[in-house]
Amino acid sequence: MGRAPREEHGTRDPDALIRRAGVRGDPNRDQHFLVDDRVVDRIPGYAEEMDLSHVLEIGGGPGVLTDRLLAVADRVTVVEHDSKFAEFLRREFREECDAERLTVVEGDALDIELPDFTACVANLPYGISSEIAFRLLPRGKPMVLMFQQEFAERMAAEVGSDDYGRLSVTAQHYADVEVVERVPREAFAPQPEVSSAIVRTTPRKPDYEVDDEAFFLDFVKAVFTQRRKTIRNAIRNTAHISGLDDPDAVVDALEVPDSDALEDDILRKRAGKVAPAQFAAMAQIANEHGRGGG
Repeated sequence: MGRAPREEHGTRDPDALIRRAGVRGDPNRDQHFLVDDRVVDRIPGYAEEMDLSHVLEIGGGPGVLTDRLLAVADRVTVVEHDSKFAEFLRREFREECDAERLTVVEGDALDIELPDFTACVANLPYGISSEIAFRLLPRGKPMVLMFQQEFAERMAAEVGSDDYGRLSVTAQHYADVEVVERVPREAFAPQPEVSSAIVRTTPRKPDYEVDDEAFFLDFVKAVFTQRRKTIRNAIRNTAHISGLDDPDAVVDALEVPDSDALEDDILRKRAGKVAPAQFAAMAQIANEHGRGGG
């Protein structure tokens, strides 16, 4: 019996791939497979302006997105935690693996050493999407990532909006973030309990200076834990999170701030009304006046 004709990249049917893999999606293991080929066909288009010479995919599963990426990328590396899927990907795309166009790395994307890559395109496991995103963002590479819709909209939220928060400030510290498509539950099998969204990130340097990035991020985290309080009270109440030794000294320094980025009433604002550049200016002052005796 002759060998079945080789499928061209970008044409594999999602349901057929899942059947060949012989593994059902398991919501208890955060496995929801994208089966709407109209959605998966659009994903590479969101990355068309990116350098696709080496694309990183996190969570390849049965290879639905992998197939589309091989149609547009010079080389793809897939990180897959599930050994059954890792072995299936190596079988399904044997020729690409032999030609070194596809590398399948079996392991936890939160723990393994990630390769150098030029762009990341992935349908992330939702349970670790936050940790993965903030492992990838500091790498300064463009990305197209699928998240839960609520998470995606908080990443992209503008200051003053209901969704704006710590996630918005932190993500936008590293990149411009935009939601490019909302994806209904019906596009997946099994269906997740929530809708999803595709986010595109474009790396850029922030328009403000931060001397100590780790402290800046801790300071933002601390203040947003008390987002209903004024900045004055939030700073005073969260020194155990921000690492401030003398929060009162920081408040005193902010009474009449010496930064052009800050208004005199900054202490009366709440976190949701404070722009990233203002957080950076406050963190600089906090670092100078509230740590290690100032």
